[in-house]
Amino acid sequence: MIRKFTFFLLLMFSAIFFAQIYTPLDTSDYAQRKEFARNYMANNELLIKDLKSKYSGKAGSELPKIYKELGKDFDDKVKNKDFTFNSVFDAKVKSLIERLRKNNPQIPQNLKILIAKNNTPNAFCFADGTFVINMGLFSWLNNDDQLASVISHELGHKITEHTLKAFLSMINQNQTDKMVVQNIKSNKVNRNQRAFDVLRDRIYQKGAKNRKQEMEADSLGYVVFKNSDFKKNEFINALKRLEDFDTISPRQLNVETYKKFFNLPKQEFNDKWLAKEDFSLYNYNNFNNKLNKDSLKSHPEVTLRINNLKKIFPELKSEVADEKASESYAILEKIARMETLPNFYHSEDYGLGIYTSLQFLQDGEEEKYYKNWLGKCFGKIYEARKNYNLNRYLDRVDPKNQSESYQQFLNFMWNLSLDEIKNIADYYQNKES
Repeated sequence: MIRKFTFFLLLMFSAIFFAQIYTPLDTSDYAQRKEFARNYMANNELLIKDLKSKYSGKAGSELPKIYKELGKDFDDKVKNKDFTFNSVFDAKVKSLIERLRKNNPQIPQNLKILIAKNNTPNAFCFADGTFVINMGLFSWLNNDDQLASVISHELGHKITEHTLKAFLSMINQNQTDKMVVQNIKSNKVNRNQRAFDVLRDRIYQKGAKNRKQEMEADSLGYVVFKNSDFKKNEFINALKRLEDFDTISPRQLNVETYKKFFNLPKQEFNDKWLAKEDFSLYNYNNFNNKLNKDSLKSHPEVTLRINNLKKIFPELKSEVADEKASESYAILEKIARMETLPNFYHSEDYGLGIYTSLQFLQDGEEEKYYKNWLGKCFGKIYEARKNYNLNRYLDRVDPKNQSESYQQFLNFMWNLSLDEIKNIADYYQNKES
């Protein structure tokens, strides 16, 4: 029944979608948000009450504080419209969970689905069974099966209560650390080095524990996944797609793109806007790395995770090409792609919004739509520059951690004067542009 309803919704949406310029998803869902927030806070109070009855001592006093704070933070996100309710995405996720649940009775029945207006391909599950799926997963993964594999992985975390275990470990570690600190204070010899050694060991231990949990969630998630009717190798293919997100360089913005979209009737393009800050005199090797970055990673490299799965489950050793997306998934993928700019705008990532708009425009996609968002984001950048808080919305150049293309973009943005920014904003917010 859910699958039929999902298909009906998508048919209606696709007819509207392809008939006119795309309209972002409606977020005027006050009643639904209010009801969800009320139920969530009530369930969180029940969870806190249960934790108080199960745990005594330090854990019994600290766990309720942690979950109360988490509940408040999540409630704020709901009220801030960080999630979209009853969208076409909800029905798709619910249908995939029902398929997973058929031969997996261990999957909790009280799961509640939320779609986050976040472009990062990620998902997570709260202790009360609230399942959050970032919209970015739909635009990055290739088909239903790959999305189901990510859901399965998060269900692995939920079934094994990894989050609760992590909090308990943190509380116990804090108690141990207090005693270690007292010991360091009592002896002044090499105090700084001994303190750093303790910190380093704690960070490494935490990283190792988190990596172990990720691999456990992979294994348990795959068991859930393969018990269902999904293509087994799509579990591996999904991991490869997520690895691509972390490793593939963003599309490069060509100089011609800047000149095309910023050579305006009342403001000619100025080559000085493309001048780059000179970082050649900076020596980034002045400081020795005291921490091993590989030991700090909480998520093991995807290649290691894939190899671990292939070792445990031999049927995953063969390489299989990604399945073609179903018609319903292809529509959702397109919607998620069109929601990229509204999501950046909502999260106040106006600089990224401009950069992404230019990438879409460079590719010749939905020109009127992305020019409109270009104008909106430049309008916000103008307000920020005028109010001396532009750093909140636009990154500074960081040669060590940014692509050449993104550095060029940031130099361009910071080189613009207040009046030049206003002229660009006014031009692209004019409907006739």
